[in-house]
Amino acid sequence: MTTPRTYRYYWEDFPAGHRMDFGGMPVSREAVIEFARQFDPQPFHLDDEAARGTLFGRLSASGWHTCAMAMRMMCDAYLLESASLGSPGIDNLRWLKPVFPGDVLRLRMEVLEARPMASKPHVGLVRSSWEMRNQHDEPVLTMEGWGMFRRRPAP
Repeated sequence: MTTPRTYRYYWEDFPAGHRMDFGGMPVSREAVIEFARQFDPQPFHLDDEAARGTLFGRLSASGWHTCAMAMRMMCDAYLLESASLGSPGIDNLRWLKPVFPGDVLRLRMEVLEARPMASKPHVGLVRSSWEMRNQHDEPVLTMEGWGMFRRRPAP
């Protein structure tokens, strides 16, 4: 018989108003180009010369790469140690400023709402907002979304 896994974070650890700051993720030129080659092969994500003639003025990360970096920071900071059950989606995603090679990104998460799921009382819903900033303290991404977490088992 297998004993149930114990997690560090459960739904009860994410009350409304709870904040977490994490990150310090450096953005490398190689990572920007590799992500773009695989998932967003627009010229301004792949080539310095092509990027010079755009609104960005130089090579920039795909917005989807920026989202993926945010997801990695969330996993490293808390999700991999949580009783996460996934997410039904993201709302209000905005790319506010380009992300460039050499930038260092950090993320702030704030819980906006937390409630038990009506149809599954062993699951809690958490609505959060995230703001990603670069090393100049400039916001580069904002988004809101829901997460689903197991509720803490009774002792």
